[in-house]
Amino acid sequence: LGVTRAYVAEITATRERTTYIACLTAVQYGGFTVTPFVGSLFIYLFQDHRYEVGFLILDQYSAAAYFMAVLCVVALFLLMTGFQARYRSKIAPKVKQSSRTLERDEIGSRITWFGLTTYNATLLGCMLLNVSTKGSIGSFETMGISFAQSHFDLKPAVAGTIVSICGAIGVMSLLSMGYLGRFLTDVQMIIGGITVCAVGIIGFAPLTSVENGADNAMWKYVMGIFMIYGIGYPIGHTAVIGLFSKVVGRRPQGTLQGWFASSGSLARILFPIMSGYITQYDDITTVFIVLFVNLVISNCFVAFNAKTLNALST
Repeated sequence: LGVTRAYVAEITATRERTTYIACLTAVQYGGFTVTPFVGSLFIYLFQDHRYEVGFLILDQYSAAAYFMAVLCVVALFLLMTGFQARYRSKIAPKVKQSSRTLERDEIGSRITWFGLTTYNATLLGCMLLNVSTKGSIGSFETMGISFAQSHFDLKPAVAGTIVSICGAIGVMSLLSMGYLGRFLTDVQMIIGGITVCAVGIIGFAPLTSVENGADNAMWKYVMGIFMIYGIGYPIGHTAVIGLFSKVVGRRPQGTLQGWFASSGSLARILFPIMSGYITQYDDITTVFIVLFVNLVISNCFVAFNAKTLNALST
């Protein structure tokens, strides 16, 4: 994941980077949220059928594995035939820098109150934003289906279909980020996306479970999922990726993008564990409140440091 983002960042101009990273994220996001339909299709087609050819077995369980194997072979073929390595050329030592570059370097070299340069502190802040957004969506993915059953009495298939449809809408939101980028900066898209996601999450907090006699309307679940998966997370988190890449600038992106991706992966492990413990010892409503507060704090960080973030990403 980090390598693909680094490759896109290396071959695109800074002003177009968020748009192309959004296209890359749209493919990945579509894989996470939309392709479960493929697995359901295989189960439907092969639930009463089983075919054996030598040591190969084709049934409702192995069909998905063969499908993914074919996709991997196609990806390897494209890598070997269609992609070209991009080698970084050394900049001449006496090249005159623009006033904007000099200003950005001056801002980035300032020392913050906790000892880091502004540049390093900004990179760390972007990684923490990644942890915040990835962790929040990871927690919600872990509990989403069980929450739909316990609070809306929805069948898993229905809840999964709603998530997949909203995920497809999220893909369209990602593909439209090039248009949004004409009117909004990355910082504005981060604040807007996180705000929509936070509102969608906190909207579930007042609801009570079906066991306690609640009769929650399904539109509330659909609206919340739409705000989280269709608008908030895809736009807000992708803008974080684009902002991080722009702050890195012309420096080598591979290692830093790897750390960025690793921080998100760690969040997807730790946040669901935290949510599980909170649900076990308290209530799922508390989880929604914790995630909401986490996103509000993230938005406050972005808003407070908007001037510096804009200066280092232009």
